[in-house]
Parts: sequence; C-alpha cells; structure tokens
Amino acid sequence: MKKKLISAVLCAVMTASLVAGCGLSGGSSASSSAPAAEAEGEATAEAAPAASGDVITLTMAEVNPLENTVCGAMDLKFKEEVERLSGGQIKIDLQGGGVLGVEADILDGMLGGTGTVDICRISAFALTSYGTKKSVLLSLPYTFADRNHYWNFANSELGQEFLDESEELGLGVKGLYFGEEGFRHFFTIADKPITSPADMKGMKIRVSNDPIMTKMVQSLGATPSPVSMSEIYSSMQNGTIDGAEQPTVNYAGNSFQEVGPNLTLDGHTLGAMMTIITDKAWNGLTEEQQGWILEAGKTASDYCREVSEQKENEVLEQLKADGINVIEIADKTDWQAACKPIADEYAAGDLAEVYQQLLDLAK
Repeated sequence: MKKKLISAVLCAVMTASLVAGCGLSGGSSASSSAPAAEAEGEATAEAAPAASGDVITLTMAEVNPLENTVCGAMDLKFKEEVERLSGGQIKIDLQGGGVLGVEADILDGMLGGTGTVDICRISAFALTSYGTKKSVLLSLPYTFADRNHYWNFANSELGQEFLDESEELGLGVKGLYFGEEGFRHFFTIADKPITSPADMKGMKIRVSNDPIMTKMVQSLGATPSPVSMSEIYSSMQNGTIDGAEQPTVNYAGNSFQEVGPNLTLDGHTLGAMMTIITDKAWNGLTEEQQGWILEAGKTASDYCREVSEQKENEVLEQLKADGINVIEIADKTDWQAACKPIADEYAAGDLAEVYQQLLDLAK
C-alpha cells in the first residue's frame, strides 16, 4: 500500500483551512503595542478594536500535530477567531506536536497552577482522573448512536453542565467548548476480520491503558494488550497482537492499513474532545474579552463538526478504493449487549439519571 495516496487525501481537505500565523513565544503575558491611533487604523470592519494598549498572549498546548489532524484544525480556527474578534488584543501562542509535554503533564501544571500553559485541547474524559464525575460517561462504549447524537449533546444544556463541572469543583480550569475526531473502530491483521463480537474471541487487541477500554475489549471476548501507540505497527506486523482500534483518520494516517487491512466500523467510542482554560488566565480577562473567547470557541466547535465528518468520509472512500476490507456493522445490538455491564457499573447512583439524559439526546 502506498502511503502517498493516503497522505494526499489527508492533506486535500485541510489545505485551505490550516493556513494561520505562527505562534508567539512565551506564556500568558501583556506587552506594549502600537499607539492607539495606529491600532484603530489597522482594525478591519469586522474585527473588534483593541480596548487598551496591552496585548494579552495566551499559550495553548496541543499534543497532536497541527497539520492534517482534526484537533489541529479546530485549534487553528480557535486561534484565528480569537485574534480576529479581539482585533489583535488577544494573541494565541498555539504550540502543537506535544512540544509542551504530554496531556497528563500539561494537566498537572494547569490544575496545579504551576505550568506555563493557559489553554489546552484534551480528551473530553481526561479530567475524570482529577475528580470530575460526569465526563466518564462520554467514554462508555456504544453510548453515542451517531455524530448527530454527540453534537446534540455538545450543544445542549447538559453539555454545558459537563463543561462547567471542573470549574464548579474548583479544579482550577474551566471548560470552553467540545470537539470530536470521529468514532473509533477495530482493525485487524489479514486473516482475522471482525464481523461480530464472536470473531474477537481469543484475539489480542491493543487498547490504551484505560480501565473502561480494557473492560470493553474483555467484554467482547478479546484479550487487551498493553502495547504503546508507537509499537502498534510492528506488533501487528510480527504477530504480537491481532489488532487495535483508532479513529479512521488516525488509522490511515499511521498506515495501519498496511498491517491491519480489515477495518470494522463498529464505532465503539467517539473521540470526544474538550478545550479548557486555567482560572488564572480566564479571570485575567475582562468580560468583553471572555465573550470573545467563548464566541471563538463556538465557531471552532462548529468548524470541527464539519471538518471531522468530511475528512473521515474522504479517507474512508480512499481506503475502499485501495482495496481495504471495510466492514460495515448495520446492527450493533450484540456489541451493545456485551458492553452493557460497563455502563451499568460506571453510570450508577447519581450518574444514572445523567446518563439517561445523555442517551435521550439521540432522539
């Protein structure tokens, strides 16, 4: 399988949208700008004029590359909108590719108030490790019926409750907006396609080191294998594992189709994302500036919805054209039944009613 063909598809959808200015250096700060008269002369008709002579710089972290990724596209749109709405009064120093550290380290610094990161795009359920309760529901297998179900949630009052939970608990960060990078699917080596949970019996499947993901694979009859992301390709190539799971775009972007040519579209989990800001950075903004941040977040979230689905569809079509065995799962009843005990365990007590509200948004 030639990587160039897939790479061309990955780049095509994003080329026009990923053009943005380079990030500025340093953490959250304010610096002297041009005189007020000059600033007013440069402001466009649609951009809000700077309210003062200070430029606020907010450092934003992204663990994935900014180019050719859904999360990168969403981050870049947020940066663009903040700087446009503020008329240059707020600058977003967006650092991608994990140069500011892995997600856990960044979160430790943000929540501890000791880091230099002001804003970060994270997995939507990452804060469960720091005390939030509701966000764990987003990682339960087969919760979302489709993308519309997820976005019904993200744009609802219930979704806002999830965003507000970290702030209400006093964790030191505030949720700004949701995003997603598509559903996650299983992919396997050539002689072991998966068409039903029964096919997974005895298979060794790589999943992240997460208790819910581990229980999901076990519930479906397979054995979870603790292989690092960087070792998936070689582990499938040498037979250490039989398969793994990733969003479609990541599957193609990492050339996993070369060693795992069976892609089963079971959609067990949606790659839900959330962008957060530290209380320190948020409280250092005026009410007007906070409004710009929230408005930019809404635009970035809407843009993510559009780009994620479009990019996934493009990649799927290319994979099919290249002869990859793309297996559609029309009826997920058996999959859902196998994993129901996981939801019963985690969506219990006070969360049971919240989880039902979440499921009801599919209607």
